[in-house]
Amino acid sequence: MDTHRFRNPLAGSRFWATFLAVQLMLCLVLAGKLLHEAEPVALPDLALAEGERLQCVSYAPFHRPGQTPFDPGLTIARTQILEDLSTLRASTGCVRIYSVDQGLSEVPAVARELGLKVLLGAWIGSDPKRNTIELDRAIAIANAHPDVVRMLIVGNEVLLRRELTVPELRALIESARERSSVPVTYADVWEFWIRNRDLEQAVDRVTVHILPFWEDHPVAIETAVEHVADVFADVGSRFTKPVTIGETGWPSAGRQREQSRPSRVNQARFIREFVQRAHQEGWDYNLIEAIDQPWKRALEGTVGGHWGIFTDELEAKFPLTGPVSERHSILAPVLGAGAGALLCALLALRSAGRTGNNLLQVAASTACGASAGLLAVLHHEHATLAYRDLIEWSLLGTIACAGTLLALCLAGSPPGLRILPAWDAWRRLRVDPLLAIDPAVLSGLLRGIVLFAAAIAGILLFADPRYRDFPVLLYLLPAAILLVAGWHPDSRHGREEWICSLVLALMVIGRWFYEPTNLQAIAWLTTGLALAAPTLRRPTHENEQG
Repeated sequence: MDTHRFRNPLAGSRFWATFLAVQLMLCLVLAGKLLHEAEPVALPDLALAEGERLQCVSYAPFHRPGQTPFDPGLTIARTQILEDLSTLRASTGCVRIYSVDQGLSEVPAVARELGLKVLLGAWIGSDPKRNTIELDRAIAIANAHPDVVRMLIVGNEVLLRRELTVPELRALIESARERSSVPVTYADVWEFWIRNRDLEQAVDRVTVHILPFWEDHPVAIETAVEHVADVFADVGSRFTKPVTIGETGWPSAGRQREQSRPSRVNQARFIREFVQRAHQEGWDYNLIEAIDQPWKRALEGTVGGHWGIFTDELEAKFPLTGPVSERHSILAPVLGAGAGALLCALLALRSAGRTGNNLLQVAASTACGASAGLLAVLHHEHATLAYRDLIEWSLLGTIACAGTLLALCLAGSPPGLRILPAWDAWRRLRVDPLLAIDPAVLSGLLRGIVLFAAAIAGILLFADPRYRDFPVLLYLLPAAILLVAGWHPDSRHGREEWICSLVLALMVIGRWFYEPTNLQAIAWLTTGLALAAPTLRRPTHENEQG
């Protein structure tokens, strides 16, 4: 049998018509997403009095490439701190720092030059010797700059991390309070203050963190500020000493948690609404944070690195008045779509001319190329926000390339994408590497890679989802291709692919079950099922020999 032809003349037309419909639908969905993101969203303006600024923002200088507080040999130059704070002083009158190590001891002196105040933090952990050194240094700096340092914060979320017991922490705070010439406090998530109310006697103020996004039951942006107000009122009713909101904010990018969705628009909305409410009610507050911190992605995933009101290049993410859009331009995705469409159209014309196929193949391949090019740009945009090291760029980039190669295989495959079982394709390549130019062999190998990677991603997202993104952009294109090509009469799969597809289907359903209204989880569910369905529906074939 000629394996490059369908069993009847109409089969090819049906295949390409179906494929064209799926790709056009994908293009429309992606175009709608782009237009929605580019549409300016009207938000309440932040009406500050003349000369009024944000009360205080958390400042960490580790935003340049390779900078991380986990590098013990790193010392941030005073010139960088001066540059950072010079940018921030137009927006805020105060910065909060979390340590006096790695060059941060210069912050109070620089702040004085720029007319800023400082909430000075001493980083407290599980090492008693380091705690003593850090605390002694922080007290000395605070006492040397009492006109600049508003408050000394002894420890940040130490109880949350379970690095000290309450008595051990209390002893450190009381020791600092005896020696400090400025007010002393301790900062932790609000629940831990409520559980340990006796700590109030050791501090001058109670400093709580209220982060709607990170709550055990995440809060939607529509009610986020009201949630902060409710918690602040509840905490205030339990203590006699003044209460400060030590951290509150909203991320601009990353994984959605139930109804809490990170985005530039939502971040702008939260900051504007919260600051307006805080100034009206007279709350003492600090926002997290001033500048994006890429190193935090290693701890908290993509979302951890994007809490700043400035990017890591010190560009403001949004204005405090006027509408805000999620993206500034759709030019790059449009150019990507055009380039992909042109390349696949040329391949399809070459294939159609060789086999006598009609223009339906060309149209379907062109639409697929447009989807591939557009998704390539979107994936690159996401990768720059999310990928943390060379390993992630290499592995996840390989998966992205596999999806693009599938589109090229289809465009150049007469008359449709015939797919061999992955293991059989691999054995044939080992015997004759030149078979890599055969679309049936190459597409079989690519499908195996994509299904295996998607199954692993599904397992990780199901078992440990808190800091993992939904990888929809990685798998959407191969899902749209294989959803149609997998039903080709001559396409087969092996037992290994069937197992990967079953695991993937179970994992995406399981993840969605815990977050049924999460739009990102729904998109992952749809993508995963589309990718797995053809392999699960068709019978498993034994791997061919030879």
